[in-house]
Amino acid sequence: MGIVAISSPQAPAAVGPYSQAIKHAGLAFLSGQLPLDPATGKFVSDDVKDQARQCLVNLNAVAKAAGSGLEKAVKLSIFVTDIADFPAVNEVYGSFFEQPYPARSTVQVAALPLGAKVEIDAIVIV
Repeated sequence: MGIVAISSPQAPAAVGPYSQAIKHAGLAFLSGQLPLDPATGKFVSDDVKDQARQCLVNLNAVAKAAGSGLEKAVKLSIFVTDIADFPAVNEVYGSFFEQPYPARSTVQVAALPLGAKVEIDAIVIV
């Protein structure tokens, strides 16, 4: 099985030279999603909870385009610009997943593209 690029119109278009996801060997590697509304290309809100929710909605759209969904996620990475926002992001994150929870990393970064407060990527089983 070769490498297949995946894209979904239900998620924001890539803002650079990358694919929304790459599918290979039974896995889909989903690029980081920003909290952009795919219809408008703008942030859904300045609220970190709304941003986290939209990141996950966008990720799920890309996962579905790959023939999967976030319920089959094995690893996610969360990037926040302020680690003090982590409890709020974690609350939203928890509403998307059930046990066994996927593996996860969370890191604070100096900045994210377009001024986002949060960005999330994932690896899902296809």
